[in-house]
Amino acid sequence: MNQKHVPVCDGGSQKGNYVGATKLHVDFGRKSLVDQLYRGYGVPGYAGGRFRTFKAHLKMFGWALVVNGAKFFKRAMDIVVSAVAIVLLSPLFLFLVVVIRLQDGGPALFWQKRVGIWGREFPFPKFRSMVTNAEKQKALLAAENQHGGDGITFKMKRDPRVTWIGGILRKLSLDELPQLWCVLRGDMSLVGPRPPVPSEVARYSIQDRRRLEVKPGLTCIWQVSGRSELPFEQQVRLDAQYIDSHSLLLDIYLLIKTIPAILTGRGAY
Repeated sequence: MNQKHVPVCDGGSQKGNYVGATKLHVDFGRKSLVDQLYRGYGVPGYAGGRFRTFKAHLKMFGWALVVNGAKFFKRAMDIVVSAVAIVLLSPLFLFLVVVIRLQDGGPALFWQKRVGIWGREFPFPKFRSMVTNAEKQKALLAAENQHGGDGITFKMKRDPRVTWIGGILRKLSLDELPQLWCVLRGDMSLVGPRPPVPSEVARYSIQDRRRLEVKPGLTCIWQVSGRSELPFEQQVRLDAQYIDSHSLLLDIYLLIKTIPAILTGRGAY
């Protein structure tokens, strides 16, 4: 009686056969999915194919219109509001420049590199609120960080580097006014996550990098919900919440909420 010879495979061969069979199954599944989509949307002769293709294109056009329309109106609001604010506040800008210069003879503006959308760096101005060598003193104060010694961001109540004029500027957020120029240029928006410095981004986790998916802004959810008092992790969560649900109406709401947040000065230091 003839018997069929069944070859005996070692573990490696069995593993290879299993992987090959799995890959074949996955490839077959992908092909079936592509065929199904092609029959439903790509074949003119298929029953209802042309109508379904038209519906698909119509949905894509409508979605693109909504997304790009929202971006257009957001950018238009940024340009109009920042331009009008710069013109109206120009006397205040001049006054602050004179006061800061008279205080210690140092420059009125402090420039930094900040990281914007998709990691693009841009020049970031503030009215100087600290002594001229503040960056050199920062390393000596690391242990006093309100966000912890290993915290990504550095915040400190009663920071000795802050000048008496700077304390007033920070309390009323007047030191942030030059960033209206960044909004007008398009590096920033009125509303969005606050722009980090490169050294902070270098320590970001994958989740933290979500903050870079949109343009940074002058104000955001955590700016009106406690500001520097909130730990960095909570700031990231609120920024992600804004990114997932932002709209023109939400931007207007946050801009309105920013006014009492500035006047009360909560979390500003």
